[in-house]
Amino acid sequence: MPKKYQLKRTSKVPSKEKVVDESKFLINYRNELNPSQYDAVCATEGNYLVIAGAGSGKTRTLVYRVARLVELGNDPSSILLLTFTRKAAKEMMDRAAILLDNRCSKINGGTFHSFANLTLRKYAKAVNLDNGFTILDQSDSEDVINLIRGHMNLSQLKKRFPNKQTIFKVLSLSVNTGRSTEEIFEEEFPHFAQYIDKISAIQKLYSTYKKQNNLLDYDDLLIYLRDFLFELKPAAKSLLNSIKYTMVDEYQDTNKLQSDVIKGLSQINQNIMVVGDDSQSIYSFRGANFKNIMDFPKLFNDVKIITLEENYRSTQEILDFSNHIIDYAIEKYPKHLFTRKSGGELPGIISASNENLQSRFIVEKVLELREEGIPLNDISVLFRSSFHSFDLEIELNKANIPYLKFGGMKFIETAHVKDILAFLRIAQNPTDYVSWYRLLLLHEGIGPKKAQQIMDEISLGKLSIKTNPEKGIDKKYNDRIFKLFSLLHEIHSKNNLPADKAELSYNYYEPIFMEKYDDWNKRKKDLDIFINISQNYKSLDSFLADMALEPPQDSVIDVDATDKEREFLTLSTIHSAKGLEWHSVFVIHAVDGFFPSSQSIEKIENLEEERRLMYVASTRAKQNLFVCYPMHIFDRHNGFTFAKPSRFISSVSEELADQWLLE
Repeated sequence: MPKKYQLKRTSKVPSKEKVVDESKFLINYRNELNPSQYDAVCATEGNYLVIAGAGSGKTRTLVYRVARLVELGNDPSSILLLTFTRKAAKEMMDRAAILLDNRCSKINGGTFHSFANLTLRKYAKAVNLDNGFTILDQSDSEDVINLIRGHMNLSQLKKRFPNKQTIFKVLSLSVNTGRSTEEIFEEEFPHFAQYIDKISAIQKLYSTYKKQNNLLDYDDLLIYLRDFLFELKPAAKSLLNSIKYTMVDEYQDTNKLQSDVIKGLSQINQNIMVVGDDSQSIYSFRGANFKNIMDFPKLFNDVKIITLEENYRSTQEILDFSNHIIDYAIEKYPKHLFTRKSGGELPGIISASNENLQSRFIVEKVLELREEGIPLNDISVLFRSSFHSFDLEIELNKANIPYLKFGGMKFIETAHVKDILAFLRIAQNPTDYVSWYRLLLLHEGIGPKKAQQIMDEISLGKLSIKTNPEKGIDKKYNDRIFKLFSLLHEIHSKNNLPADKAELSYNYYEPIFMEKYDDWNKRKKDLDIFINISQNYKSLDSFLADMALEPPQDSVIDVDATDKEREFLTLSTIHSAKGLEWHSVFVIHAVDGFFPSSQSIEKIENLEEERRLMYVASTRAKQNLFVCYPMHIFDRHNGFTFAKPSRFISSVSEELADQWLLE
């Protein structure tokens, strides 16, 4: 029997995009956006890579795209926006709501980890989890590893064994990059390679410990989410069917695990738009993978690339300088930043005879700019490594110029906040032994050995905060332990608000706190902030999840002194400055061996990242850019040695920068 064939006309391929009557929209998108931004905002069906050059209105583009998708009649809850900070997601949703209406604030917006947390709690049964799991932040994870490490008789080794921070860093890097722990130790910590077997044992015990005690660390959130998505059981299909459009911000900063999650999200509705700039990929030390953005067109089907090149931040002179730096990159998406702004001056490359002259020049120039009406808040000094600014800090203090250096202690990492958090975490998860250990050691007369005995009794069920301590606490325990269990029983069993639980914990902790810290009067402000934040929550689960995933950034111990000044100069590593901008920017210590750092010169991919770091630094400036370097560097072994300017600026011509010599 002859086969039947259906003939199709091939001259016209139907477009995925529907013809839309924009006259019905509340917003005139074509008028509000430049042509490239408009293309990105109108791109709906299919997979898109938006290469957003520095200062090219990336956030504006995402905000308008959210608004347009809602105007097209899409259910806001079917739009997922993944960012690296909750602040970024909230800002975009708020801006979209102001632009259009409140529907835009109902989209699914948040960080990878907060999205994972909500998803895993909602679909806990499908993932074989108890939805009351506790999230470990980095320092908690390190403490768990330290507990395990402490049981391994390491003193017998008679050689230094890696500390808890190093072990955790390697385990986390392994998960996020897909590299084995052996490979990471051999490459980055070869002096510890002999301990691979012991570290593998710690890794297994760490994993078992978390499972037994209903704990998840940051990496687990993404691992469980990835596996849930790819297993494609009915629950995962239900989730994926509900997400029609996925947008990812700062895609160049994603790691292997996050890339897998995005791939998992695209299995049913293949409408993924990632936005990022390959030239600003600078976080490999955190596990970010430059290849994610470069290989996106290979990993997803029929990817269309849209490039945003019009810059709204810097003068053309600064952009020409920045374009020149990145032109020499080996692997990149071609782009050429331009602006319609006029009236700029050439950047300056300033060579000073020594480091102190470099510092004195910056002090003079900062004072000069301030006299010209540029507030200190709009000036920054950027550097490759934190120690590069030490000499400058001395000169700034002499000149009475207030400054804030970024990279201080984070609010959630302060010991006193960790202490009060431990009460609430035990109330939520009575088998959180890291928090138990922390609380028990706060009490006079309890050392590590006694704390371990009490924890053993908790694990065997002989002691519990679920029962009234009047019945359960033996006379062998002192009054302090009785009072601790009484408090924990009360905050665990009472169905009151997180703020009430926090207040009870604070009242108990206050005398211990005042005894423990000499500067308790400064630290007390952090605890006040903690109590204030708790008042915004109705559920202890959501409060603790946010404190682990999205904590406030700065401790008042660090910022209190500078807050009294109405303005301050910013000193910052370039890594901390990404995404920010200032009227005038100084980049210091642009010397080969310092920037690029000597460690990066051995590997081409590390050297390329250093080039991108210089590009990020130079594109922070709106009006003035000064790149400085000392010609002589003091070395402890060799005294003063001659320094070469950074290879990234050595080829810059006089047409692109003014060359200044300070002697």
